[in-house]
Amino acid sequence: MFVFWGPIRFFRGDCMNMLGFHVETVRIDAHGSIARCKAAEIPLDTDLTGNPAAFNPAELLLAALSACIVKGIERVVPILHFELRGVTVTVDGVRQDAPPKMASITYEIVVDTDEPDRRLELLHDNVKKFGTVFNTLAPGTHLQGVLRRKA
Repeated sequence: MFVFWGPIRFFRGDCMNMLGFHVETVRIDAHGSIARCKAAEIPLDTDLTGNPAAFNPAELLLAALSACIVKGIERVVPILHFELRGVTVTVDGVRQDAPPKMASITYEIVVDTDEPDRRLELLHDNVKKFGTVFNTLAPGTHLQGVLRRKA
């Protein structure tokens, strides 16, 4: 039996409100692991030779960034009264070997909308300013991307 923890609120002093998260990863065998959070599971590629049926750690990092971008858009759409029909995010990363790290990450956000260009820029600014994963990666990685209208 697994106990899943969701976001946890932490309070420091009178005014600082912090949100905590809990994820548990269990090694299944030499080919993979399972990450669990709340009632969700994600199969992980922890096989040294690779596992095409699961995300490896670098891919999971890129997926976290893309999810952060989409969630950020979902958060500001009602505030900005932004009309959209859909969003697609593509993320590419380049890993360097020594020291091992993600050297650069590029992204493309494609928004299906009739909003004017200045509103697209505003949406992109909000994604960059308020994304937790985005702002965690930005200081240590060459992170750049574009937001454009669907053709």
